[in-house]
Amino acid sequence: MLSYTGGVVLFAALLHASWNAMLHGNRDRFLSMTWMSIAIAAVATLVVAFNPWPARASWPYIVASGLVHVVYNVSLVRSYRRNDLAMAYPIARGSSPLLVTLGAALFAHEAIGRLHFLGIAMISGGIIAIALQGRHVSRAGALAALTTGVTIALYTVIDGIGVRLSGGQPFAYTAWMFLFYWLMPILFVALRGFSPLWTPLRAAPLSVGASLGGGLVSIAAYGIVIWALQSGAMGTVSALRETSVVFAVLIGRMFLRETVRATRWLACFVVAAGAVCLGL
Repeated sequence: MLSYTGGVVLFAALLHASWNAMLHGNRDRFLSMTWMSIAIAAVATLVVAFNPWPARASWPYIVASGLVHVVYNVSLVRSYRRNDLAMAYPIARGSSPLLVTLGAALFAHEAIGRLHFLGIAMISGGIIAIALQGRHVSRAGALAALTTGVTIALYTVIDGIGVRLSGGQPFAYTAWMFLFYWLMPILFVALRGFSPLWTPLRAAPLSVGASLGGGLVSIAAYGIVIWALQSGAMGTVSALRETSVVFAVLIGRMFLRETVRATRWLACFVVAAGAVCLGL
């Protein structure tokens, strides 16, 4: 698990941190997330057209995951309105391995060993350290990030079970799930109207292009994760993926010019080390 597949999931972690940085770096994150969703849904539509259907048993999971992903998108935008990337991303991503491991134990009967418990403790401790440091961190902001972490855990467990019931069709499963991302532009138009969605195509084409590129990166990143969930333990895959918290802090510092204190560096590395323990 931790050789070829583990390396691929770590690459997915880097991709995931990158598209989150693209989203966070955009002033209007709801608009950016909507254009990312359009790119994701458009690619998914093409994939669906040229792949066999997943097995019938996986369809309830496809629907459930698709809907949870829409909630996740809205929650992520809300979280980034309240926190900088180096704050929101570690809480949202760092909390999910704990929840995924517990969810996998409850619903997929995956065992939790001693090393996993150590990893859970390290991740929890790191998250608490991140959440408590700095006076600019509000309770509402931490709650928004943790809510995002809950949605991440939900769709990871759902997809971990669903892809194993797909009849060996991980790409078709992923594509059908991502078709639900067409709901994002519908939600945007319902809340803001049609003009605010299309005007940026003329006024800020580079920003829209960056969002579309972020969508392509996102579908690649999570497609890798769903592929890995076919055979890897959910907690393990999730944990390896969440080492992206370190990539996120690096990106936030290097490209978004965010201030990262030594205590935050330490806390993020504790979260990452805990994730590695879960992956062993």
